[in-house]
Amino acid sequence: MALSADERARCQRHLSLEEVGVAGQEKLKAARVLVIGAGGLGSPSALYLAASGIGTLGIVDCDRVEVSNLQRQVLFDSDDVARPKAAVARERLLALNPAIEVVAHDLELRASNVREVLDGYDVILDGTDRLATRHLVNDACVLLGKPLVSAAIHRFEGQVMTYVPGRGPCYRCLYADVPEGLVPNCADAGVLGVLPGVLGAVQATEAIKLVLGVGEPLVGRLMVYDALELRFHEFAFSRRKDCAVCGDRPTITEPRDPPQACDAATLARVRRLAPGELRSMLDAGPVLVIDVREPREFAVDHLPGAVNIPLGELRERLGEITAGAEPAFVCRSGARSLRACGLALEAGIADAVTLEGGMLAWSAAS
Repeated sequence: MALSADERARCQRHLSLEEVGVAGQEKLKAARVLVIGAGGLGSPSALYLAASGIGTLGIVDCDRVEVSNLQRQVLFDSDDVARPKAAVARERLLALNPAIEVVAHDLELRASNVREVLDGYDVILDGTDRLATRHLVNDACVLLGKPLVSAAIHRFEGQVMTYVPGRGPCYRCLYADVPEGLVPNCADAGVLGVLPGVLGAVQATEAIKLVLGVGEPLVGRLMVYDALELRFHEFAFSRRKDCAVCGDRPTITEPRDPPQACDAATLARVRRLAPGELRSMLDAGPVLVIDVREPREFAVDHLPGAVNIPLGELRERLGEITAGAEPAFVCRSGARSLRACGLALEAGIADAVTLEGGMLAWSAAS
């Protein structure tokens, strides 16, 4: 795919590199890369991929821009709040490099559509903040034989690994299934604003290397970045023969939606309280309030008298709830407390309730 005069001028620094040159830049122009998640990780990786001359960039995101995104998601600005992320990302990337094609996929990845979305792309970058989605993307890449660069961030730490079909272990070899909600995302646990910039740039680097066929990718190596210590660590890991998707006898032969902490029918039975309703209960008498956030979140603010049992520990600690009690579960936004209620219902605690909207709603109503 020949380069135009404008492309040659734009990518002159690439052309000066022996490892890239005209032939390599033409490879980049012909490449199709999909970025899943236009958030903290997807923003810098997509910007650098667009600037590098990747010919076709796909962006998957079904969310809208929120004010809280602007602390780290450098694709967006204040005027973009409430607009669809995928559409805004497309505008920004084309403004940066109008010679490329940008495809906006404004949707939520599910088992029913992941094959169709990934089909036609050469390299996949996963920057989502849900462990279950990362498993879904990994499984689809293994089944479709597509390279995957997966990254994650948490507070002051980030990690990156690369899967190349036939060359090494996949993401599921490293992390097994965890029910959705048991691992807090960055909205719940917080994240240093500049952290995803480092990891997103590494993802873009890996993608470019894979397209060019140069260097050594992070296959069988987990790279961990500690921002507080400003250190990079590397951990080797191997393909597991019993891996459910890339092992010797795989049990996952089609993409599947993630396991939940409890089923949808159980969650539908949960009684949801508005902040005013919970306040009335608290005013009427003692209520067992169980805050299922992480201890560091609980320490920042919590309801008076609340007991802290993180969601990840709840199943094993349900016995601490006094027989006949009517616990009210709370968290930051209501997602984890809803799952906590589901676990309580499954354990026979029929009167558990959840604070709809969590502490965010409580604070807004105060």
